[in-house]
Amino acid sequence: MTAVASPHAPVPATETFVHVSPAGRPGFDVAYERRGSGEPVVLLHGIGHHWQAWEPVLSILSASCEVIALDLPGFGDSPELPEGVSYELDSVVPLLGETFTALGLDRPHVVGNSLGGLLALELAQRGHARSVTALSPAGFWTGAERRYAFAVLMGMRAGAKGIPDGLLQRMARSAAGRAALTSTIYARPGRRSPEAVVAETRSMRSATGFLPTLKVGRTPEVLFDRDIPDLPVTIGWGEKDRLLLRRQGTRAKKAIPGARLVRLPGCGHVPMNDDPAMVARLVLETVRTV
Repeated sequence: MTAVASPHAPVPATETFVHVSPAGRPGFDVAYERRGSGEPVVLLHGIGHHWQAWEPVLSILSASCEVIALDLPGFGDSPELPEGVSYELDSVVPLLGETFTALGLDRPHVVGNSLGGLLALELAQRGHARSVTALSPAGFWTGAERRYAFAVLMGMRAGAKGIPDGLLQRMARSAAGRAALTSTIYARPGRRSPEAVVAETRSMRSATGFLPTLKVGRTPEVLFDRDIPDLPVTIGWGEKDRLLLRRQGTRAKKAIPGARLVRLPGCGHVPMNDDPAMVARLVLETVRTV
């Protein structure tokens, strides 16, 4: 189903799909959730996750903005990219720009976490965003830090694929079980609902874009070392991030000197769950600087 809407029109809170038809390239579908009205804000999740990672902040943001949370191609409910279409940044970033156009968005504010944070910065570099809030963005690692992070991610993927669904649901019902399943990315895993933990574990298990994205990420070119001088950029880093260690935030600030670097106390790699109010405030402050 193709969905094209006015950037500022109120949209009911129902997930749907937009069909994207890039010139000279195969078309593809992207699942998304759209809520609220006002300044358009696009939310991009991390590798293996889905748009529901943003659920804790959606109601706050949609009270004053139009919020569009995407399932990246090959993640969540979005099908993988067509055969022959690469997951390299030089391929995916323009396709996301085409997705914005298909959704009726003209240079929205872009917010991303992890992989989504790197994509948000790349979109800004290429003229597709009017501001960026990047939460623990990928691309500021050393070789050793990247290998460590990818090993952890592969372990999470193996665990998600190996755990029987019945056991997964039983574990998710207890705080200890949710911690065992998600403490790598959340500093406060007990705050995640059992239903959300089950859904995101299944999403990690079934993500067709996981391996091709990780393969691209192993190349030396996946580093962000360019300034974004003309846009408001906020970089938030969880002080308890166990996947992309917080010292990478200092490198991000060095690469983008005009960016605001904010430490997020009590937050892990996916801070939207650990402190939704703080994350929403960070996003809105950045949006309002434009």
